[in-house]
Order: sequence, then structure tokens, then C-alpha cells
Amino acid sequence: MRAIVNAKILCPNLGFIENGSIIFDEEKIHAVGTNITIPEGTEIIDVEKKFVLPGFIDAHTHQGLFEGGIGWAGRDGNEMTDPITPHLRGLDSFNPEERSLKEVLKGGVTCINTGPGSGNVISGQAFVIKPFGEKIVDEMVLLAPSGLKVALGENPKRVHGQEQKRMPQTRMGVAGLLRKTFTDAKNYINEWETYGKRLSMSESQGKAPPIPPKHDLGMEAVVKVIKKEIPLHAHAHRADDIATIIRISEEFDIRLVLIHCTEGEKIAQYIAKKGVPAVIGPTIFWVSKPETRERSFKTVVSLVKAGVKVALQTDSLTPMDFFQLLPMFALKEGLTREEALNSVTKNPAEILGIYDRVGSLDEGKDADIVIWSDHPFEFYSKVEKVFINGKEVYSAIN
Repeated sequence: MRAIVNAKILCPNLGFIENGSIIFDEEKIHAVGTNITIPEGTEIIDVEKKFVLPGFIDAHTHQGLFEGGIGWAGRDGNEMTDPITPHLRGLDSFNPEERSLKEVLKGGVTCINTGPGSGNVISGQAFVIKPFGEKIVDEMVLLAPSGLKVALGENPKRVHGQEQKRMPQTRMGVAGLLRKTFTDAKNYINEWETYGKRLSMSESQGKAPPIPPKHDLGMEAVVKVIKKEIPLHAHAHRADDIATIIRISEEFDIRLVLIHCTEGEKIAQYIAKKGVPAVIGPTIFWVSKPETRERSFKTVVSLVKAGVKVALQTDSLTPMDFFQLLPMFALKEGLTREEALNSVTKNPAEILGIYDRVGSLDEGKDADIVIWSDHPFEFYSKVEKVFINGKEVYSAIN
């Protein structure tokens, strides 16, 4: 058992606790507050009035699937041989020893949602990990799959339409392929439900069982979306693409998460009315293509003020050891400190469906705890220690 004492605790649920303590073991948080009884034999960590926060959560990355330092040999995040690849699992491309993962803990980040890129209309399944140095990705996983990645706009048009001269060449083509795939998945559900009824009937009548439909890994992945078991993580920058994927999600009654949402400021009230969360970024990045030319942290503020649940993300294009800069820049544009904290803790945890485990320092949650030299939204503040599942995984002061 360990106890962090003499801390300035900052938590989206508990608020600010002056001179607080946190008791935790090598798994969970046991108690948080002031004047709490610390059991005998507990290891004491006196942080001398430094700030203690829950680990930050990056809700959209491609960490571990692209290793730029070795060129094509490390590019494993886009299987661009077919525009529709829902059966692919980002987990199978993840390299636990990819060098950029070392940056994650330095940024105070203890959970990342990572997975395939956006070259395809449907590129595959994302997942959430805790980056604490394990050699086997399965031992790092918090949730898999966390969502099915789809993409609208320039990426699939360029990769398949322009470069490979096949559908989709237009935004109509992207939307059409999405609708066709979701329709195929509904038909797949119906086939298996019909088979189940016929099987029950044959068993009750003592007849030979019917021939079952063929299993289809791609359809089974999309069925999880249709049945709302996992959300759709939709890469969309332009306002019209955002409106398109909202339209399609409503047609098929699908849970939707907007990824990037670069022009979301233009239709903030509409997004809020539809109740769709948004994972904003990368914003500290050059204008890489026409649809990102209006990127701005003002988008974050506009969406939050409209009532949209917002999380910030790096897309693995902003080095993750600079993660604290994301809420800091949003603060400069008008976000409150409470809103900024929520955007990197509670909100991404809720959006990803992992808030029962992480995103705050509540009793019973995973002991993912970060000790900062000062308030993390102050420029010179830095991460001093990181605990994941109660184990110390990073220290800048030893």
C-alpha cells in the first residue's frame, strides 16, 4: 500500500483538495481526501504541496502503428488495398517497443486510444491501452475494440479515387460505401436471426438442421456498430463531412464519435443538438491539406460553449510529451480551467467508455496518478512521477 500525502489534488469529480492524500495499492485507489487514516506499514510519498492529478487520456492516436524512424517497414496503420476493411484490428499492428511511446508518460498521459489510420472508408478497429512498458500489447489493453474507424473527405478520395482509380472518387462515393456496408451488416443480422429461428423449428420438429450462413469477419465487426456495442469513430474535418456522417449515423441508429471535427465551429449548435461528442485535433500541426486549413483552438471553445462533450487529441502528430500544451492553448482561447481539465480526463474517458476505470481519482478506480511539479497548465510545470495501476512507471526525479 502507498499513500501520496501533502498534495494539491486536482480532479474533475472531487475538485481541488488542498493538503490532500491518496491511498492506493498496485491496482486501485482506496481513499482520497483530507484527514484520512493511513494504514500502518503504508509507504509514504510526501509530494511537498505539488499537484497530483489523474492521468491524461489521449482519445485519438495512431501510437505504436507507425514508426517514422524506419520508413515503410514501420508503416502498419493503413491497409490501403481495399476501401472497406472493418475486420482489421489495430491491435495486430501495434509495436509495444515503438520509440514514440516513451514520450507518452512524459506528457502525463496514462491512456491512449490508438488504431488504424484514415486511408480507407472503413479502416478497422481501434483500442485503448495503458503505455507502461509491457512487451506484449495484450497486457497493455484496457478496452478492445473501442470503436470502428471510418473516414470521410480527402483521405479515402485521394488514396482510392485518385491514386488507385477506384471507388470512392467523390464524397458521394464515400457515403455510398458506408451506407452499403451498414445495409449489408443489417442483412447479415437478419440472415443469422432467420437461421436461428429455422434451427429452433427443426429441433422441435425433429428435422435436419438448416445450413447456416457463412461467417464474415468484416460483417461481424460492423454488426457491433449496428447493435451499438461499439461506436463509430468518424474522421471528418469539413463541416459538410461532419453533417454527412451525422446523417448516416441517424439513418442506421449508430453511436457516433466525431474525430478531428476541424470545422465543427461552423455548425457547433447543430452538433450539440444531435448530442454527438467530438475529439478535437491535431491543432498544433501545419496545414497538411485543404480541409485542415481552418484548424484552431477556437473550435474547441465554440463546441464546449455550445454544449458538445469535447476531448483533445494529438493524432500522434503532436509529440505526446507536449500533451499539456493542448489544454493550455484552449485556455488561451477562452476555455475555463475546469473545462480544460475535463477535456483531457473525464470527457475522453466517457467518450471511450472507460470512465468506470479511469478519468478521475475516485475511490475504486485504477490508480493512474500523475505528480506534477506545479499546476499542469502552467508552462514550466513538468511531470515528476507517473503511476499506472498503482505501479511507478516513470520518474524524472530519481
